[in-house]
Amino acid sequence: MDLIVQKFGGTSVADTTCIQRVAGRIVRETQRGRSVVVVVSAQGHTTDQLLQKAREITPRPPQRELDMLLATGEQMSVSLLAMAVDALGVPVISLTGAQGGIFTDEHHTKAKIKAIRTERIAQELRNGRVVIVAGFQGVSSEQDITTLGRGGSDTTAVALAASLGASVCEIYTDVEGVYTADPRLEPRARKLLEVGYGEMLEMASLGALVLQPRAVEVAAAYGVPIHVRSSFSEAEGTWVKEDASMEKEILVTGVTADRDCAKIVLVDVPDDTSVLHQVFSRLASVGVNVDMIVQTSKQQHTTDLTFTVTEDEVEQALDVIKDIPSAEDAAIVYDIDVAKVSIVGAGMMSNPGVAASMFGCLNEANIPIQLVSTSEIKVSCLIPRNRVRDAVQACHRQFQLDQLGTSE
Repeated sequence: MDLIVQKFGGTSVADTTCIQRVAGRIVRETQRGRSVVVVVSAQGHTTDQLLQKAREITPRPPQRELDMLLATGEQMSVSLLAMAVDALGVPVISLTGAQGGIFTDEHHTKAKIKAIRTERIAQELRNGRVVIVAGFQGVSSEQDITTLGRGGSDTTAVALAASLGASVCEIYTDVEGVYTADPRLEPRARKLLEVGYGEMLEMASLGALVLQPRAVEVAAAYGVPIHVRSSFSEAEGTWVKEDASMEKEILVTGVTADRDCAKIVLVDVPDDTSVLHQVFSRLASVGVNVDMIVQTSKQQHTTDLTFTVTEDEVEQALDVIKDIPSAEDAAIVYDIDVAKVSIVGAGMMSNPGVAASMFGCLNEANIPIQLVSTSEIKVSCLIPRNRVRDAVQACHRQFQLDQLGTSE
């Protein structure tokens, strides 16, 4: 029997009407003769509300206790959805991440899945039940509840699809698919019919919020096809899979924007490789993810070290840096009024001049570029946050992205 995994995001189960709509969708798949495993996120803004409650108690809640709190959002969703499926006469069972056999490392709030033991899920499927699993969560070797970070339900779904040998992982959200740009920033953005794993990973990492980057990594590693589509329509969405059939001569597939950025500058640190090692190894040890890095050598054997982190990790990063002996005499400057705009496309690998075209269009729009980072298939520029819309539209126009994909 064909097995599919469906993941429904928070907006898809935001209220009773939405939950009943999702239940109907699940039941229709069972009527087609399919086995169905469902992964569900917390309703609407539940996670944000739980975070707010925690911060009303303390500005820095213990991460273990934060995971205990946040995991309740998904547990509420799975039980309500199971009730809705049961009301339609279909056998169903809801499971927490731990009950579903999802084992993670011990890194609270940013855990990674280490193994999935599918025996319980497989048995429930053999018993003819729809299995609804709480996304975003798992259990550590110490039997502590852990969470997988923002968007972690995507990773739960793809990992389950890989472990169970599902034919497809359907990611249901509030948009029709993956677009050439965020339609809220660029009204002429077009829905892509298909995109390769590599391009999707870059787009997700650079601010395209439709998929968690880790989910794309898992899909690529195990060859799981992902179908990103809307839970509010039956329209075909975007397929994310290997060897996308889009023309290779297309230079740029999409433009992304990431406002969750902050720039940190260490001024006049010793021009010594050991400083780089100390700074970034300490940041890595506490889970702070560093993105753009630029070192500017100066006179007197000193350098300015500039890098970016997410905005919510600025305070943690600053605390770490202040305790590093080699950086204790450096002036530390940071700026949260920045954003990262990127272009992504597999066609860049064999076509020189793409970065120059991006710089040119931003220059014509009088948008200052503070930092640049590149890879084989992307170029990212750090710009003032208040110019994001202008930058996205300029790049979208420069690379004629309104001619890609579909007009839906």
